[in-house]
Amino acid sequence: MPLATHQTDILVIGWGLAGLVAAAEAVAAGKRVTIVDQEPRSNLGGQAWWSFGGLFFIDSPEQRRLGVRDSLELARQDWLGNAGFDREEDLWPRRWAEAYLQFAHGEKRAWLREKGVGFFPIVGWAERGGYSATGPGNSVPRFHVTWGTGPGVVAPFQAAVESGEADGRVTILPRHRVTSLTVEDGTVTGAAGDVLAPSGAARGVASSREVVDTFAIRAGATIVSSGGIGGNHELVRRWWPERLGTPPATMLTGVPAYVDGSLQPVSEAAGARLINGDRMWHYVEGIQNWDPVWPDHGIRILPGPSSVWLDATGNRLPVPLFPGFDTLGTLAHLRATGHDHSWFVLSQQIIEKEFTLSGSEQNPDLTGKDVRLLATSRLGKGASGPVQAFMDRGADFVVRDTLDDLIAGMRALPGGEVLDADRVRFEVEGRDREMDNDFTKDAQIAMLRSARSFRGDRLIRTAAPHKILDPKSGPLIAVKLHVLTRKSLGGIETDLSARALGASGEPVPGLYAAGEASGFGGGGVHGYRALEGTFLGGCLFSGRVAGRAAAAAL
Repeated sequence: MPLATHQTDILVIGWGLAGLVAAAEAVAAGKRVTIVDQEPRSNLGGQAWWSFGGLFFIDSPEQRRLGVRDSLELARQDWLGNAGFDREEDLWPRRWAEAYLQFAHGEKRAWLREKGVGFFPIVGWAERGGYSATGPGNSVPRFHVTWGTGPGVVAPFQAAVESGEADGRVTILPRHRVTSLTVEDGTVTGAAGDVLAPSGAARGVASSREVVDTFAIRAGATIVSSGGIGGNHELVRRWWPERLGTPPATMLTGVPAYVDGSLQPVSEAAGARLINGDRMWHYVEGIQNWDPVWPDHGIRILPGPSSVWLDATGNRLPVPLFPGFDTLGTLAHLRATGHDHSWFVLSQQIIEKEFTLSGSEQNPDLTGKDVRLLATSRLGKGASGPVQAFMDRGADFVVRDTLDDLIAGMRALPGGEVLDADRVRFEVEGRDREMDNDFTKDAQIAMLRSARSFRGDRLIRTAAPHKILDPKSGPLIAVKLHVLTRKSLGGIETDLSARALGASGEPVPGLYAAGEASGFGGGGVHGYRALEGTFLGGCLFSGRVAGRAAAAAL
């Protein structure tokens, strides 16, 4: 018999954004909630805390102020062109996609604003596509950065949960690792597992797995919101799809080590159906963190459209695989090259205007809501402080005054010996010749000129077109890029009430799922590709649905 036994109305497994939202909604509905997580309390908020805080809205006031004409119909066209739903298992993901689009077009922004969440006025343009109107990508900018980044998104839900804890309606149990869901007569009635040794580990730092006790919790409803598999390279490689080529021999990790997928088999053993496990989202602009928090800690560059992108041997990537245009298309192409890295080649002028690093800790101005720092870092001369730190200390950055010296520096890095110096010279010099006229046959140059017709890009995201080799724009910079693990796009299949579905398609009584554990809704609301700003949004939406539905069912 477990030494620690608890009773609750609703059990939430995982205290990331989806779990906190679900718990906050259940508490607001008058239910008693218990939240468990295997990590120390320093990690409350989970992976969302580390995020840039990007949120997907449709036809927002921020878009309209910048002259962007968006609509539900255009967003639906983009989502479906991106998702590529083509399986029987996509029945519920399609329905979740439509429900989420309605949410993003309707009450999502007002709901967050009522909770005190604000947004940076410049809307970003992620996943630009570059194919046909009905193909992958965002037709317009939709990436709204939260004022306060990831911690700003987490804050109101954490506050609601901690308020409930203060008045006795919420119990938070850190270092409680669920190893099984309890099933009685076909109904999930709670969970059991191990109590881990107390840990003073800082946020994101790996904690011990020493077991000191066991526990059991009985609940009227159980919500699994335990995240994905991005911190578990073994699982990433096991589920890696053939359409993306062979998995890399080496990858950086874009999420803490505790994002390990351990609740997937536990949920499956209780009757839940896992679908679309081969759909995943990994970035190709990863750089080694010079100040790592977790093992193999990588940071993603959020690039503007001007850098020249070369594969490991020096060949320029084909149209439309430009920086920020098609993440998975670029990943598939690079995996076919036989090498695990690629390169950006750019100028100081480009890095000052276009490089942003993903993550709350890499954006102290936005995270700290510091207007003065924001003005100096985004509009002032020179690279932002975090970017400059990588230029000075990052293992993947080469800064030189001449192209010959830059190539020599690139070749000196691990794996750089495969770089063809003549090919690099050919590609960069050829690109620069196209800058002599206002018209061009170079699609990337045409696209970056088009991007500057959007006020947001012209102001802070796209450098004025120039020759990279022009000394006035220097020095020259090369960045070695790695595959960076991040998101699971598949997961527990759920209906529109976030009820976990079994193999027969019927709900598993007592079991719900939200966030990345459910593929952000339905078992894969994104399909094959994501439009960005939709991961946190999927956690918000699915967590809200799960919390309300579980409370209503009791």
